Amino acid sequence: MRLLLMSDTHLPKRAKELPLQLLAELPRADVVVHAGDWVDTATLDLLEERAHRVVGVYGNNDGAALRARLPEVARVELDGLRLGVVHETGAAEGRERRCAERYPDLDVLVFGHSHIPWDTTTETGLRLLNPGSPTDRRRQPHCTYMTATVADGQLADVTLHRLSPRAG
Repeated sequence: MRLLLMSDTHLPKRAKELPLQLLAELPRADVVVHAGDWVDTATLDLLEERAHRVVGVYGNNDGAALRARLPEVARVELDGLRLGVVHETGAAEGRERRCAERYPDLDVLVFGHSHIPWDTTTETGLRLLNPGSPTDRRRQPHCTYMTATVADGQLADVTLHRLSPRAG
């Protein structure tokens, strides 16, 4: 099972549309995971139309229309892997401990908010992933997203993809 992980798309405020490289990944993904801050419902509609399955949450910049359609925290089982999605996890310092305590029932937690790619594993074995943002790099050198695979309850092939700078 192939996963496509993204967060903090902030459309249409930070970009007018999702990057073509990211859109090209949609048909290859079995599950698209979005960790919040969509900003517009059109992005959710687009992913739901083009993706096989979408697992998403709302973020702090998402208004009532998105909050009515998405949970604050999502939990799914994907081929035996217990995956959770949340927008915010707090400060980087102490993140592993806080998340391990708050989500003891998960194998992987995908989060966003900071726009900073993150890939660590807690002492309890919880894998924490932040795919960064495909549209708003902030202080990062590149806009990013992640892909991964799941088989028999195991996450593998986690890859951070850098996007080419937008022309402009």
